Amino acid sequence: MKAIWTILLLVASNIFMTFAWYGHLKLQEMKISSSWPLLLVILFSWGVAFFEYCAQVPANRIGFIENGGPFTLMQLKVVQEVISLTVFTIIVTLLFKGEGLQWNHIAAFLCLILAVFFVFLK
Repeated sequence: MKAIWTILLLVASNIFMTFAWYGHLKLQEMKISSSWPLLLVILFSWGVAFFEYCAQVPANRIGFIENGGPFTLMQLKVVQEVISLTVFTIIVTLLFKGEGLQWNHIAAFLCLILAVFFVFLK
């Protein structure tokens, strides 16, 4: 059950992370934030990133093997990276037109799947 909670919290964290890092670009594209000064954009992103940390920190605590979770630090990091790139790809493909999925993106995802496989090998 801890593995499921860890993964769900990592997914939520990465949704917030993607919007904190790239959401302001969509707001600019929609002419919502195009007149905002850079400092306001940074503060907006920090506000969104707060919620990323509210999910990321508990995910790492719940999932870490020394806290009774199922994952080593290396496994947590690799799982987080795969989730991060998956969430990023879905959000960018849906929200940013012209950012389509290419063959090399699929090849990179296959390499990530292999990374997960190798990090969990005993």
